[in-house]
Amino acid sequence: MAIPALAAAMLASAAAAAKTVAPPPPFQPWLTELRSDEEKRCVGAATLYAALGGVQPIPRVIELDRRQPEFTLTLGSYFKKAISEKRIAIGREMLKKHAALLRRVSKKYGVQPRFLVAFWGLESNFGQYTGVFPVVGALVTLAHDRRRARFFREQLLAVLQLIDGGHFPTSVKGSWAGAMGNHQFIPTTYRDFAVDFDGDGKRDLWNSLPDIFASAAHYLSRSGWDKDRTWGREIRIPKGFDIALAGTDTRKSLAEWQSLGIRRADGGSLPKVDVEASVMLPAGYRGPAFLVYRNYRTILVWNRSHLYALAVGHLADRLAGQGPLVAKLADDGPLSRQNILEMQRLLARLGFDPGVPDGRVGPKTRKAIKAYQIDATLPPDAYPTKALIRHMRARAK
Repeated sequence: MAIPALAAAMLASAAAAAKTVAPPPPFQPWLTELRSDEEKRCVGAATLYAALGGVQPIPRVIELDRRQPEFTLTLGSYFKKAISEKRIAIGREMLKKHAALLRRVSKKYGVQPRFLVAFWGLESNFGQYTGVFPVVGALVTLAHDRRRARFFREQLLAVLQLIDGGHFPTSVKGSWAGAMGNHQFIPTTYRDFAVDFDGDGKRDLWNSLPDIFASAAHYLSRSGWDKDRTWGREIRIPKGFDIALAGTDTRKSLAEWQSLGIRRADGGSLPKVDVEASVMLPAGYRGPAFLVYRNYRTILVWNRSHLYALAVGHLADRLAGQGPLVAKLADDGPLSRQNILEMQRLLARLGFDPGVPDGRVGPKTRKAIKAYQIDATLPPDAYPTKALIRHMRARAK
């Protein structure tokens, strides 16, 4: 499903990708220069010959890189796909089956087993799908393409270094964007955080469950995971709650949220612990509400999608025996890319900066939506809807 760090890199480069990019240089001279550069960066000549000999751009990779999703995912549609009863059942089985190993990993790195299994389930469906594209060929294609050449060239170097170190063969397979293994690590994440937990001299994220679980735990631990806390929880917000307080920019203690009327989803009081949290309204002020903690922010280091982070947290809860969300989770119809482009253009016309119109609801667009809602005295939940587009059309006339 999601790819750690890659989503962040793609989001950060969305504006640049929307601009005209020069065509790539002739391939063979470029490849010759690449081989020379990588050898200077301490990749062995034999590895370069084996990995790059005969490599050619892969048109399908360019096609997938250019493809824009026609519709945005909503919380309802995302959860429906990510958190099925089948996935919950398999995840619970995996928790039991690998309990001893998961306890060892958790003891060393401080990441609770249910989260490790939740990431595993979302990233590769417990190892059932880890990708079919030749990673070297895919990364050569994307590095040559120029749209995000610097990023993918760094990923290619990392793969070549890992091959040179004997961690996997030149024929390694992964996603079209070069993500690898059971947890779909991009190459730099693999290089910097994968660990050899079984002691066989390799960091194998395909076949070694000790390496798979420990590498995910190591990455999360180094990214700021709090072993003593959960990710967050579903909550109930009171009537009259100031919607402008929602979002990760606002952090308050649980005691402060309690004083503002926030309660657990079942109506009970919030825990009496010294934790900072933010209110999230991923489906707008009419949908489910969540209070998220430090570990939620750490999940966002892995993948910047809030829907992904909520899915990881909720799936981990379900694996531990908790029930479904209390609030109704509607499978509401998503906005099309054209809808979002229109919204971004309307926002710009009305004096709110959504960034370069790209048909994607990124952080800058959400901030612009929220600013517009505040200005129009609407509930400022930063949630894009067709009704909001109609409201903007009327004001723009």
